[in-house]
Amino acid sequence: MSNNEIKMLPDKIIISKTDVKGKILYVNKEFCRISGFDRTELIGEPHNIIRHKDMPRGIFRLFWQTLQSGNEFNGFVKNYCKNNDYYWVFATVSPWFGADGKTLQGYFSARRLANPEGVKFFSDIYKTMLVQESGLSGSESLNDSMAHLTQLCENRGLSYDQLAVHYQTR
Repeated sequence: MSNNEIKMLPDKIIISKTDVKGKILYVNKEFCRISGFDRTELIGEPHNIIRHKDMPRGIFRLFWQTLQSGNEFNGFVKNYCKNNDYYWVFATVSPWFGADGKTLQGYFSARRLANPEGVKFFSDIYKTMLVQESGLSGSESLNDSMAHLTQLCENRGLSYDQLAVHYQTR
């Protein structure tokens, strides 16, 4: 992995759409530009094709719990580029329901330039979570990682979503 960060442009948004299992159905030009992947390399692939190794599994557990409960997820995410570079985004991911308003079809994701102060704050949290995830095996490590995040949020009197939005809008 490279230590080279690709910066999003402030007036651009990365858009993608997935099915209920996270398989990519659509990506916009900005997604391809920043990630370095061609649209044909992304369509049909699991969205975690761009998951960076510095992202703790605990965040993705929270991500899926939030979405599967029918709620929107907001958070700071470090993504992987095809050439081994990386980029930080502030992601908003929403469930996509069918015409009946009840049948889950998949997810829409919009990512924008992440606030640098939030990147620093969450990067430090994620490093601690990764250490906890590497110390134990299986669900034990994931539970410890999640417990750390939950405690940090409770100490601030905010949910992860509220904390992420707070740091993005500073």
